[in-house]
Amino acid sequence: MSPPSDQPTVQLPSEVRMPILGFGTWQITGRRAYEAVREALDVGYRHIDTATMYGNEDEVGRAVRDSGVPREDIFITTKLPPERAGRERETIQASLAALDTGYVDLWLIHWPPSADPASIATWRELLAVRDEGLARTVGVSNYDTIQLDALIEATEEAPAVNQVRWGPALHDPQQLAENRDRGVVLEGYSPLKTTDLRDPVLVGIAKAHGVTPGQVVLRWHVDHGIVVIPKSATPARIRENFDIFGFSLSESERRQLDAMGR
Repeated sequence: MSPPSDQPTVQLPSEVRMPILGFGTWQITGRRAYEAVREALDVGYRHIDTATMYGNEDEVGRAVRDSGVPREDIFITTKLPPERAGRERETIQASLAALDTGYVDLWLIHWPPSADPASIATWRELLAVRDEGLARTVGVSNYDTIQLDALIEATEEAPAVNQVRWGPALHDPQQLAENRDRGVVLEGYSPLKTTDLRDPVLVGIAKAHGVTPGQVVLRWHVDHGIVVIPKSATPARIRENFDIFGFSLSESERRQLDAMGR
């Protein structure tokens, strides 16, 4: 497996580097969350994704502390629930207390608040939190291009990241291009849930490389420069999902997988 220092990263504002492969923790709570994050860090992941609404920030923070990996070597993302709009400071302080760290590397608006789909006031609060050093970078999740443009027009600052559901079956070149044109890094969640791992094209490509279909899906994200955060609480699967740096896809293979989204 690739050592942590050799993992590819993407550039965010203020010279922040984000590992392109992260570990998702959605729907993993309690002892399972602690053990899964410990396993992930032991394997070599250096990017952990959590959220206030996941209810596992305490376990994630404890796993980070107990791992022995220096805090500055781990990229931690958490997220503001949309119903906490107007309570941004209270929410980030609670996250920092649960994680037991003085800052997070990335703080996202989890979903556009229903009362204010553009969420300009909330976005201004995230920028202020960033400027105070409580978050190194800030961004959004589940935003479309119109909503991104509203934030940019109001503040002249684009989100560093837009985290969305992504995978070959959801591949949308226009959406990817629109985010990149605005300087926004696209990050894909639920990459394996959104993909039919029995698809013959996917199975054939996996066989050609001697890997699993899931590993091909994750490598497809990496080869496109899209950050990806697979989730699992199973040690063998956690290790398998990390072991994607020993092969790459040809341009023809990428095109075949891209076509799954049509």
